[in-house]
This record gives sequence, C-alpha cells and structure tokens, in this order.
Amino acid sequence: MQFIADFHLHSKYSRATSPQMDLGHLAQAAQIKGIKVLGTGDFTHPEWLKNLKEKLEPAEPGLYKLKSQVLNPKSQTSSGSQISNSENEIRFILTAEINCIYSKKNRVRKIHIVVFTPSFEIAEKINAHLGWIGNLKADGRPILGLDAKELAKIVLGISEDCLVVPAHCLTPWFGIFGSKSGFDSIEECFGDYSKYIFALETGLSADPLMIWRIPDGQKVALISNSDAHSPQKIGREANVFDTELDYSAIAEAIKSKNPQKFLYTIEFFPQEGKYHFDGHRNCQVSLSPAESKKYNNICPVCGKLLTIGVLNRVEELADRPEGFKPDSYIPFKSLVPLEEIIAEALEMTTGTKEVDKEYKNLIEKFGNEFKILIEVPFSELETATLAEIAEGIIRVREGKVQTEPGYDGVFGKIRIFSKGEQKFVSKQKTLF
Repeated sequence: MQFIADFHLHSKYSRATSPQMDLGHLAQAAQIKGIKVLGTGDFTHPEWLKNLKEKLEPAEPGLYKLKSQVLNPKSQTSSGSQISNSENEIRFILTAEINCIYSKKNRVRKIHIVVFTPSFEIAEKINAHLGWIGNLKADGRPILGLDAKELAKIVLGISEDCLVVPAHCLTPWFGIFGSKSGFDSIEECFGDYSKYIFALETGLSADPLMIWRIPDGQKVALISNSDAHSPQKIGREANVFDTELDYSAIAEAIKSKNPQKFLYTIEFFPQEGKYHFDGHRNCQVSLSPAESKKYNNICPVCGKLLTIGVLNRVEELADRPEGFKPDSYIPFKSLVPLEEIIAEALEMTTGTKEVDKEYKNLIEKFGNEFKILIEVPFSELETATLAEIAEGIIRVREGKVQTEPGYDGVFGKIRIFSKGEQKFVSKQKTLF
C-alpha cells in the first residue's frame, strides 16, 4: 500500500504551538493534505499521553486510529469536505522529540532527538525513566540534561523496536551536525550506539542532495518531516512508502533503505529554510559560505560572529562534490505548499479570502493537496483553476523556481513567477 507519512510534529503542549494541535484538527489537516500516517508528537508529556490514550485505539500493529466516538463522520473540515470512517482514516504513530542539553568534550551540546515507539506500554516505560532525569510536564518537547548516547541507551534498552533519529540534523543550535553545538559524526555523538542510528532527519534548511555529501549522510536513511507547530504546516516535508500499514514494516523500510518500500521524501526547497545561508538577523546580513569565509565568519556590520548555516556546515563536513548521489539512496521531490503557490499566482498573501477559496475549490475537485502537487496532469489542472495557478504547480513540480536563501532564523523566499508574469500567463491562456 502506498501512503504518505509525517512523523515529527508537536502537540498543543509544546511551546509556541497552536492550540489547535489536538487529535481532531490533526486528523482533519492530514486528510486535506493526503497524509495517511501521522506522528503524535510529544508522547513524553503526561497530559498529551493521557489524551492520546483516551482518544486513540489500536489499528494495525503499532499504529492507532481515532475512536469512533471522537471521529464524527459528519464533522466538517476547514476545506468543507467530510472526515470519513473509510479506508482513508488517518493512522497515528507514537513519536516524541527530546531536547538533550549536556556537556561533552569541553563543549555544550544541544541535540534534538525524535523517538518512535510501537506501543503505549513502551512509551510509558520510556517516560518513567526520563521522568527521573527531568520535568516532563514543563514542555511537550522536554529539555533534559542527558547525553544523546544515554538517551539511546535508555530507549533501546526498553525496546529494540524503537527508532532513535537525530532531528533536523544540520540546524546550527539543535542538530547533531549543527555549527553551534553539534558533532562531526554520528559516532562522535552516540559512540557504540551508532550502529543503532538508522536514519537522520533532513530538516527544512537541507535536502538529501546536500546531506549525501557528508560521510554519515551516505550511510543511513534520510527521512523528512514537518516539525509542525500548527495543523496547516503538517506535510511541508514528508515520506512516501509502499509497505504494509504497520509499525514494523515502516521501521524496516527506513532501516533497510529499500527503494521499493521507501519510495521518496518530500522536501522544502532548502533555501526556504531558516538556516540555509550564514548570516546575522539583527543586521540583516545574509552570506554564502564563500562570502562568510572572506569576512572570517564575522558580521561586516557589527563585528560579531555570524550564525553559520547549513550550507556552510555541509561544505565543512563534505567528502563528496556537489551533485553526488550514493549507490543506494532514496530519491526526493522538492515542493511548495499549495496555498503558497495560489497566493503567489494571485499576487496575494496566504490566509486571504480569495486564496482560501481557491484552495478549497481545488481540494474539493481533486481530493487532497499532495495529489494536486504531485499527480494531477496539467491538462486537468488548467480546466479546474486559473492558468497562472496551474502553471505555478507545474513549475514547482519541475523545480523551476527562483530562491532567496534564509539565514539566522529568517525564512528564505521561493518565487515561482518574475514580477508581473502572472498576468502574462493568464493573458496567454485567454489568447489561445
């Protein structure tokens, strides 16, 4: 069975998240996006775990679904379509992100780790151990004074079926390879537990083509997830599988890097991520790695150290040239969310009434967002929507975009059309 999965996100119990990050809104958003398997996020938080246990019931092995009394077939999603109790029902997989902050080799390390677990029983055992170390009630993503290796030891000691995945592996402050607090290799971080690290998460500011240049990026699978803090953001990165719908099959597809089972990942254009280039946000300075080198990594405006971004860190760790692909790899597609494509085509901003109306129109006609972005032929798109929107979807699909890289916490910009070009596209359709 082919399906899309987004494993890493947060509940309403994490800091800076939407109050709508609850199971009902997540299930609605997943159906609109075309996601079949969704991470619960935050199973370490006592209130969220209690909520999960009350509202979920076992489905296939290691996966859960909303209980029928929670999932109302007549309830309306934000797109106007109905949530059904059919085979399209969303599956949940128990996941959590943990923030390990500790000192190792005379440096403070801040490493985010995503943990997958196949059952509530195992999740509760993990929580019991971690609860002795730190306060799990304080945040959905708990901050623990715990070595990442020790976290792996605890989790895998409870169950070898768990997965331990370094999150957004190259982001400066919280990635395993981050410039501010990371390591140069998986082994340096996890020691003799490195052999149990089967995957890295790419993060929004990097894509597989960048990470394959790093030695460890060639050895393990690369997964991509949204790290969403609101329902609208789920699926901005995701994974596409063709396996049985159960936890073990998904985990094995990741571990084995089997391209017949793990088909591809869905990525941001990495330039849109907040840490692609180097820079200094306060001074509005954005620099490529070559430019940063010219300034000795010092901000040319204020004289303080630059935040070294993902691209620079890749250059530092790489042992392969740009464009390198390992012999065994999972391919990827770079996409832009449909709402953003519509907004640019209409020369408006996301969240406006006109953009929302056209988004709902397309979802109603074709079923879900990923189907529109990846599968629907141009001929069907151009009969269903405006010419510039259809053209925008195809350009993104073909990678024909212009980029302005993000830096030091500032999101980058992806442009599909040059200034005023939308009107020209629309005029052409009228002429023909």
